[in-house]
Amino acid sequence: MRIWVDADACPNAIKDILFRAAERAQVTLTLVANQPVRTPPSRFIRAIQVSAGFDAADDRIVQLVDPGDLVVTADIPLAAGAIAKGAHALDPRGELYSPDNIKEKLAIRKLMDELRSSGVQTGGPATFSAADRQAFAGKLDRLLPAIRGG
Repeated sequence: MRIWVDADACPNAIKDILFRAAERAQVTLTLVANQPVRTPPSRFIRAIQVSAGFDAADDRIVQLVDPGDLVVTADIPLAAGAIAKGAHALDPRGELYSPDNIKEKLAIRKLMDELRSSGVQTGGPATFSAADRQAFAGKLDRLLPAIRGG
């Protein structure tokens, strides 16, 4: 089991939680981004820099992810790609994507894109908060042992 992070938009607070979790669980954590990402020295933590193309990091994660891996992303199409390959996907706010909810999330995303393209102001996501950080940490603490079978 490996953890993959869509690192371009991942909040630093979540990266810090993931760094500690990778060390504690002794699981490989890979941050994928189209710009350099600083990581602490660790045999479990690495970064991959991809080209600056649209969705290049997402495409690389989907290419490399294996069944049972965990992908941390707020990108719904990336989460759908990970789930299609048998991986788990977790939002940085602590929401677990699943085969049961990903189709609805893709449909909502498509609707919001259509509204924005027609000129409707839809706003963006709420500011990342301490409660979001706590929700992610709690979900990760429960999810890692479950994925690893312990």
